[in-house]
Amino acid sequence: MIKYHRLEAGTLRECAEQDASVLWFSHPDTAEKAMLLERFHLDDHALASALDPDEVSRIEFHPNALFMIWKRPENYSGQDSFCFDVSSFGLLLSQEHMVLICADDKQISDLTHSRPMSEPLDVVLEVLFHNIHHYLGHLKVIKMIARELQQQFNASMDSRHLVQMFNLSESLVYYINAIDSNGSVLTRLRNHAHKHQYSSDRLSLIEDMIIENEQCHKQAKIYSTVFASLMDARGNLVNNNTNNLLRKLTLINVVFLPLNLLAGIGGMSEYSMMTTPIPWWISYPALLVGMAGLGVAMVVVLKRLANSKA
Repeated sequence: MIKYHRLEAGTLRECAEQDASVLWFSHPDTAEKAMLLERFHLDDHALASALDPDEVSRIEFHPNALFMIWKRPENYSGQDSFCFDVSSFGLLLSQEHMVLICADDKQISDLTHSRPMSEPLDVVLEVLFHNIHHYLGHLKVIKMIARELQQQFNASMDSRHLVQMFNLSESLVYYINAIDSNGSVLTRLRNHAHKHQYSSDRLSLIEDMIIENEQCHKQAKIYSTVFASLMDARGNLVNNNTNNLLRKLTLINVVFLPLNLLAGIGGMSEYSMMTTPIPWWISYPALLVGMAGLGVAMVVVLKRLANSKA
């Protein structure tokens, strides 16, 4: 699907194809991919990279354009066991056009801008700025979810909450990698902006984005470290609780096993029938001595086997 936009009065407005300066390709089909290759001179690798959710952030400078791969956070639904995913999209910027290539329809439709946009470059900067704030918003949500999970875990000691905390920790690792690679792209973009003498407002915006991206990266690393420590501590608590339960069960077995043994011996009518000629005060103590001897023999054999294997 292609949506055509133009800049009018500092904002993006949908328009006809011939008037468009900002083109948005979402889920491009075969004909739209051919259009990207022929009209905008993209190569197959760049197009595949723009649609690959696992592609690493990078920026390429060409004589008349620049091409960028940017990592962005996926919209969070709350129905996926607290997993926060990242994906990629592509940006092609020339003097006349800005082309956005992505695998969904969330990039420009969710775009909110607080400053006027007069050129396609302003749209690119606004998209990047919006994505950095998207990361910051997700980190706040992750912190709130982590606190709620901690309270639920303290109340129930359910291992299911540990799995959910593990999902959050794994998501943060992906966030850290994505934010770090985006920071490299912003640094190269700043150098390019100084070289081509961008306006002071745009240079200031790029500097602000670099600062906010670094703060976002540090915040994600802190959360990741805290979650890893919490998971270790909570895992130890679960193990301690399990050990306490096993110890209580062992004590119960120690109390009831002798009683079950005596009840079983006392209820052996077949043994009484077989030992009818022998007085009971001789046959039953003999049985107990034999069982004790068998138990001692098994312990000795097991110890020797363990020592031989060691």
